[in-house]
This record gives sequence, C-alpha cells and structure tokens, in this order.
Amino acid sequence: MMNGQPPIPMNESESEAGLLETTPPPVPFKDRYTGLVIFGILTLLLGGLIGLFIPLAFFGMAASAKTTGTPVNTNALLPILGIYGALAVVLIWLGIGSILARRWARALLLIWSWAWLVFGIIGGVAMICVLPGVFRNMPATGGPGQPAIAMGPIIIIMFLVFAVMFVALPAVWLLFYRSPHVKATCEARNPGDCWTDACPLPVLGFCLWLLFSVPMFLAMPMMGHGVAPFFGTFLTGVTGTLFYLLIAWVWAWSAWNLYHLESRGWWVILVGLVLFTLSSLLTYAFHGPVEMYQLMGYPDAQIAQMQSLLAGNRMEWFTVISMLPLFLYLFWIKPYLKRPA
Repeated sequence: MMNGQPPIPMNESESEAGLLETTPPPVPFKDRYTGLVIFGILTLLLGGLIGLFIPLAFFGMAASAKTTGTPVNTNALLPILGIYGALAVVLIWLGIGSILARRWARALLLIWSWAWLVFGIIGGVAMICVLPGVFRNMPATGGPGQPAIAMGPIIIIMFLVFAVMFVALPAVWLLFYRSPHVKATCEARNPGDCWTDACPLPVLGFCLWLLFSVPMFLAMPMMGHGVAPFFGTFLTGVTGTLFYLLIAWVWAWSAWNLYHLESRGWWVILVGLVLFTLSSLLTYAFHGPVEMYQLMGYPDAQIAQMQSLLAGNRMEWFTVISMLPLFLYLFWIKPYLKRPA
C-alpha cells in the first residue's frame, strides 16, 4: 500500500509471468546417453566373459582331478558355477538397464563398481601376503634336467593382470556412473519413483551384500556337509545345516529392515557379526583349517594343495582382516537409519 491507496491487482497472466520470472531455471547438464549405451554394452560383454568362466571352471577342476587322480568334487564345484552364473545374469541385466538409461541400473552399477574396487584392493593385499609363501613351497624346477622357473616375472604379470581387472576397470566404471551428469541423464529419461530411490545407496549396498550372502549360506550344507565353526568346535550334519539356515534367515530379515531404514536390522546384524567373528576366532585357535576341510569331505590330494596356500598364514588373522571392513562399513551407514521411537 502506497499513499493510502490499495495495491493494484494484477491479472492472472501478469501473476503467472511474475512467477515464471522468479522461478530459478533448471540446472543444465550434459546428456550422457551415449556413454550409458557404451558402458552398458561393456557391462554386457563383462557378463558374457564371466559366463565363460563356468565351462572353464568345470574343465579346470576336471583337469586337476585327472592330474591328482581324485574324482571331481561336485559339491564344491556347483556353488562356484552358481556364483559365476548369477553374476553373469546380473551384469547382463544391468547392462541392458544402462542402455535403456534406467535409474535403478545406474544406482546398482555404482554400487557394483564400489564393491568391485574394494574387493579388488582387499584381494590385492591378500595376494601380497599369500603368493610369496605359495611360490616358496613350489619346486624351483619343472623336473630333472629342466631349467629353473623364473618366479619373478610370473608374479609381476599376475599382479599387473589383477590390477587391471580388479582396480583399473572398476575405477573407470565408478568414475562414469558417479558423475552428476549421468545421474541427471537417467532421471530425465526415466522420470518417476524408483525402488532404488527409497534407500540411500550406502545402505542399499549393504542390503545387497546381505542378500548375496543368503544363497551362499544355503549352499553350505551341500558344498561343505554343513560344517561350520562354532565357539571352539565344528558343527556338522543336521546341526550345521540348521545353523546355516538360521544365519540365512537372520541375514535376509536384517536386509529387509535395513532397506526400510529400521535400526533393529542394524543391531541384529551387528550382534550377528560380533558372534560370528568371536566364534571363528575361538574355533581356529584350537583347530586348523585342514581339520575343517577333512570334515567337509575334501580328498587328501586337494587338502595337500590347500596346505601350500595356508602355509605360514593363520586363520585368526584372515578372520580379523576380512571382518574389519564390514564393521567399519556398518558403523558408517548407522547415521542413515531412523532413530528408534
């Protein structure tokens, strides 16, 4: 109001024009659909490559069994083939989703890239710790009258191949899918709500890890006769099978609650991981891994091969090193969860 006069009303068109002038323009982004197609095709090829590992794993184990004179351990082979098959199907599915610029595909590929890179780094550290002992236990020559095997170049080549496959490649995938332009491109081409938007990506990644572990636990009765470390002893048979079924149920229940950001799922999985770690440490303090493999029904020739890998290494340290990242990650995602009422 000016000089006692009421304000002059604006008509509808003028008010809409003023509103449009004050509304900030949409944030511009670079369309990355071409990149989504390229990386989608590469992801498809990666899934196909992993699918080729299925016959390679079968023929490799068959060749090893023929060399050692032992039958093929089908119980140990089928879960490995199942993992390769599941990874191949998932990557092909994600590759198609990337080509279609789906928001869920971009989110899951970002989680996959992080997991690929982290496990690659952990695997590289494990190679540094294990490979020297393995090569020290190998003969220096291929046989009588044959020249000595140069282990140095072999180790270097193995590390280079591993670094490319499990560090360089996931880093490239990660840099692409974490780009805000890629995120904006998927949101523009696939508008609307998506199930991956209902949960923060760090929490969703942990949920997927829990769900991935469930079929592994369910396969243990078939793969290892239900043998499980349990506070200083090994469970076997029906008791071990029920134990793995219980863990699978707890993991699945916790994943469902964590996806809905419920703190009770976080507490249950924390207690479960603590008990699992303490049980493994106590058991391996009194029993060696060779005893566990014998209970699992592995042939003596394969156990002898495993001993060369385990020589000079303690399962207690392996347990601590493998569980520590899980505890750190679990505490990192705690702030994302709902506070209990």
